[in-house]
Amino acid sequence: MYGTPTDCVWLLLHSDQLDRELFGRIRPGMLVRLHSVTLVGIDAVACEVEVDVSSRGFATPKIVGLPDAAVNESLERIRPAISNCGYRPPSKRTVVNLAPADVKKEGPALDLPIALGMLFAEDGAVPEAVARYVIVGELALDGRIRPVKGALSMAMLAKKEGFEGILVPRENANEAAVVAGLAVMEIGSLTDAVGFLSEQLPLEPTVVDVAGAFAQASRYELDFRDVRGQEFCKRALTIAASGGHNVLMVGPPGSGKTLMAKCLPTILPMLSLDESLETTRIWSASGKLAPGATLMGVRPVRSPHHSATAPALVGGGSIPRAGEVSLAHRGVLFLDEFPEFQRSILESLRQPLEDGYVTIARAHSSVMFPAEFMLVAAMNPCPCGYLSDPRKPCSCSPRQIDMYFSRVSGPLLDRIDIHVNVPAVPFTELRSKKSGTDSATMRDQVVAARERQRLRFGEGSTMQNARMGPRKVREHCPLDSACELILKQAMTELGLSARAHDKILRLGRTIADLAGDERVKPEHISEAVHYRRLDRKA
Repeated sequence: MYGTPTDCVWLLLHSDQLDRELFGRIRPGMLVRLHSVTLVGIDAVACEVEVDVSSRGFATPKIVGLPDAAVNESLERIRPAISNCGYRPPSKRTVVNLAPADVKKEGPALDLPIALGMLFAEDGAVPEAVARYVIVGELALDGRIRPVKGALSMAMLAKKEGFEGILVPRENANEAAVVAGLAVMEIGSLTDAVGFLSEQLPLEPTVVDVAGAFAQASRYELDFRDVRGQEFCKRALTIAASGGHNVLMVGPPGSGKTLMAKCLPTILPMLSLDESLETTRIWSASGKLAPGATLMGVRPVRSPHHSATAPALVGGGSIPRAGEVSLAHRGVLFLDEFPEFQRSILESLRQPLEDGYVTIARAHSSVMFPAEFMLVAAMNPCPCGYLSDPRKPCSCSPRQIDMYFSRVSGPLLDRIDIHVNVPAVPFTELRSKKSGTDSATMRDQVVAARERQRLRFGEGSTMQNARMGPRKVREHCPLDSACELILKQAMTELGLSARAHDKILRLGRTIADLAGDERVKPEHISEAVHYRRLDRKA
């Protein structure tokens, strides 16, 4: 007789008591702790993976610690991966805890540490190397390791926390290896990870020549010499690049607005290593970095379509992610067909244009994304596009033109420093064999002007004229009586706002820096006022 169901239930409920009476103790389970990382925005947060395999209970594993759907689904990937690599999956009750429990865990980067924890707990022996390495990676069903997002941020955190090294997928090794003083081990499969941690498979850390990789990546394919004519517009863009000013280009279709916007990064100073790390972290966490890439060596240019939503442009989502303004950090955000964007979406640009960052608030957390970019917008002079084109007549009424321009609000125009007309290029200039000003010449002017700003604002400062606060404007932009008269007349006739007043002073300061002048002169103020011609009276 095996006993009644009541007897079986009693045995289950009192098994601990029987263990103590018969053996003097409870049969122990096996607990394994591994170190991993999860992403919150673009920042890495340390995550301890605890795997407990109990000697009693049901075999269905469970993950706790605020996992998202992708983390919960990892169990369905881990068990086949373990079996297909020739290992035995845990046959006992398994609980996986992801600490800290109050941080949302997202993405598949925790697959590999969870699988290793299950294997070591089932085996009953934990390699000593587990405590010295951070482990990340997504598992395929056959045990291969797929790349993850944010490997650079993860490696930087591992270095900060004092770990000896980090185990990353092979495609992420070059990206993580730019962090000096950290052993980056590239892992191709689950068996590679087990072999390395158990000291049965020797691996050499990935080494990257950061300077060489940076130099190779910092090459531009475009050049301003490819832009025919438009020397006046090139001058305006040189001023914009020198002081970090925002630009609005107005001209008919085919006048070269898009090409000039794409060429703008070629005249900006080369990315410093710190700036490259900032930009690479954002692109890596967003999954935009090319597989096997090391660092971003060129300034990004982002050109979203005018149908883009607010979360796509500024950032957001249930799990906050970086938008186009953050992907353009330290580079250029180009908005073509500017009035075609929804007005509410354009208004959402006002805060990052002022502050240089975006804050995405949710009920459980608040995430901040850097967003220091140059806004370059382009629009037609009227709905049909040919108001200023001598070759084609305009078919728009004055009312239609006014309504077209009214799609861009005055407060947003206030935040754009330079408004420049881009006329149609004559045939003679299109066919001319004489090249215009090239990027190298323009960049030399920009670098010289930025060096004057660096000396003015202090050694190590990255402030540009466009970012000067009111106090800095008063300190560094003193005006003589002639400048005062020009500025007063412009304020009266154009109906400029207080913000536009400061924009003119900042712009005049940049023009003076390009000219190598210590003081802002009347000709500098006059040119700055000329770039405010689209301002409307209140």
